[in-house]
Amino acid sequence: MLKIAIYGKGGIGKSTVTSNLAAAFASFGKKVIQIGCDPKADSTINLLGGTTPIPVMNYMRQYDEEPDTIEAISKVGYGGVLCIETGGPTPGLGCAGRGIIATFNLLEDLELFETCKPDVVLYDVLGDVVCGGFAAPIREGYASKVLIVTSGEKMALYAANNINNAVKNFEDRSYARVYGIVLNHRNVEKEDERVEEFAVSVGLPIVGRVPRSDEITRWEDEGKTVVEGAPESAAAKAFFKLAKELLETEDTEEERGQEET
Repeated sequence: MLKIAIYGKGGIGKSTVTSNLAAAFASFGKKVIQIGCDPKADSTINLLGGTTPIPVMNYMRQYDEEPDTIEAISKVGYGGVLCIETGGPTPGLGCAGRGIIATFNLLEDLELFETCKPDVVLYDVLGDVVCGGFAAPIREGYASKVLIVTSGEKMALYAANNINNAVKNFEDRSYARVYGIVLNHRNVEKEDERVEEFAVSVGLPIVGRVPRSDEITRWEDEGKTVVEGAPESAAAKAFFKLAKELLETEDTEEERGQEET
């Protein structure tokens, strides 16, 4: 099972990257689950035609109990992707990180992975905070790889550096490790050079480059990913390329693991 947590500065395009990767994996015939780990609960909106499932935390507040089935807190989107949103506490009350932990505990109780048997699980994680509940997706048993989304903007690179350092601090706990950087272009001056320089400085590869594209915005306005709406576009091809690489890497790692045992 390929399990990836996607981090980055708030507003950098994590949900766009995550949902397009989910759509690309689904297009390859893979069974995919996408879990949005953000109180805004909008990670999966472009897989669901502009709608979202009821967030887990909202469900528990509304009904004052935990759901009995996965179906109560999920929707099936484009390509059969199972979409789940953690949601968060009432604004101004409680901790969003604790909401993520509560959701993950619930999904374990409902035996999500055992029941659905996904090939790919994607976690779209809020902002650039990698502590407490926001670190939950990279704990052992959840994600095994981390993608860091950035542009060439100063604050985006600053956040990417913080995320990388935070994940490295968890290495001795058998948490997920950073697989690489996804450059989501914003067309800032010398953007590729800036991100390439950063990648070299932290010892990480740039594994994906998403071009600045009006196609992405146009299809998101219709509640769709660019992979669904314009699969032949340059932007969609970038997501297909990254999804293919991730699957091939996972297959290679699994084969190596089998040989070692």
